[in-house]
Amino acid sequence: MMKKKQNQNDINQELKREDVDVQSKPQEEKDVDQKESYDEQEAQDVEEKKELSKEEQLEESLNAEKDRYLRLFAEFENYKRRTSKERIELFKTAGEEVMQALLPILDDFDRALVELKKSKDTESFSGVELISNKFRETLRSKGLEPIAVKSGDIFDADLHEAVTQIPAPSDDLKGKIIDLIEKGYTLGEKIIRYPKVVTGK
Repeated sequence: MMKKKQNQNDINQELKREDVDVQSKPQEEKDVDQKESYDEQEAQDVEEKKELSKEEQLEESLNAEKDRYLRLFAEFENYKRRTSKERIELFKTAGEEVMQALLPILDDFDRALVELKKSKDTESFSGVELISNKFRETLRSKGLEPIAVKSGDIFDADLHEAVTQIPAPSDDLKGKIIDLIEKGYTLGEKIIRYPKVVTGK
């Protein structure tokens, strides 16, 4: 009977142990599940951070390319504006050398007209004057303009070339233009020959 009781106690203890094992197994499984869930969440967070950093990298790269594009676009617009302006200037002054070569001919026409006016040959004067006017009109249509200078104008070193200074005939002509030696001309807005003048001192 004693043996039977002891066996019964052993069995009860064995059952308790199994019961404890059975009860602890779900707890262990829960712990393992929670750990796996935590690991998955952590991995997902790391993946999201990687994705965010990839997105941030892509965004930075996109912004850098946009900035580069805008700079290139602005540079190209400046280039177009500059070349357009240069081309217009080139067209305006393309014939500058030719015009400068024609200026002595204009001077000769002026001298010829002065001399013909002194003579009594009105037909010759009219013919030369007609040719001179036509020639001047053609050059004017190409952008050539004479610089207006008359006696008594204030001398401007930016517009006039002083050939010599003479004593002024009156005080009001000191520092002013007394005589014009050679006419000056502009082509477009550029002075291609400065008027040569005599100033008073």
